[in-house]
Amino acid sequence: MSTDDPEIPGRPLGRRAFIGLMGAGLSSLAWGGSALQAASSASSVLPAAVRDAIPVGGQWRIYAVSPPYPRFDAAAWHLSIEGLVEHPVRLDIGQLRALATVSQTSDFHCVTGWSVTGVKWGGVRFDQLLALAKPKPEAKAVAFVSAEQPYVDTLTLEQLSAPDAMLAYDMDGRPLTREHGAPVRVVMPKMYGYKGVKWVSRIVLTDQPQDGYWEQRGYDRDAWVGRSNGV
Repeated sequence: MSTDDPEIPGRPLGRRAFIGLMGAGLSSLAWGGSALQAASSASSVLPAAVRDAIPVGGQWRIYAVSPPYPRFDAAAWHLSIEGLVEHPVRLDIGQLRALATVSQTSDFHCVTGWSVTGVKWGGVRFDQLLALAKPKPEAKAVAFVSAEQPYVDTLTLEQLSAPDAMLAYDMDGRPLTREHGAPVRVVMPKMYGYKGVKWVSRIVLTDQPQDGYWEQRGYDRDAWVGRSNGV
C-alpha cells in the first residue's frame, strides 16, 4: 500500500537554524548539554524563522533538502544493494521485513542542538543485510542513496558494524511514517542525525567513503556526537 499522508512541505534545513544561532551569539545551543536548557528563554530574542526551527523539549524537527518528502509505494519500492558486491541484491519491502528483525531503544541527536531520547527502533543489522550481497574484499564503505535527491551519505563498513547501527523500518512500534523516512532509514545513534539517511532506496558498496550531502557543505564526515563539528 502507499502512504496516505497529506502533502508535507518539509521544514527549513537544520543548518539554516544553526547559522542563525551563530549570528545571534548563541552558538553553544547548537551542541546541546546544559546550554540547550536555556533555549526557551534565550530563543525569544531570535528572529521568528530561526526560533521556529530550533526545538525545545525533546520534540522532533523534520528537515528536507528537496521538499516535499518522498512518497513510499509498497507495490513499486525495492531496495537495491550493489557496487562492490559478488551478488547484487534487490529486495521488496516484504522480503526485507522477512529478515530477522532486531529492536533497540536509543537517543537521536541533531547537530543543530536538539535530541529526542528513548526512540524505539525496529529493523535489520547491516552485517545481516550486506551478507546477502557478499561484499568484495576491496569494499570499505557504503553509500546510502536517498529517494530525496540529491541526498546521499556514506559510512565505513567498520562504522556499520557498531552494535546499534541499523537499517530501520519501524519507529516506536509502528512502521516509519513518511516524514521519518518511510520505508527505511539509517540509524546511527552515536552519530549526529545527518548520517541517518532517510527514504533509502539504494545501498552502494565502494572502496572508500565519500563526502555526503552535508559534508560537501562543511559538516564533518565522521559525525560522532560530542566529538565532531567543532566539539
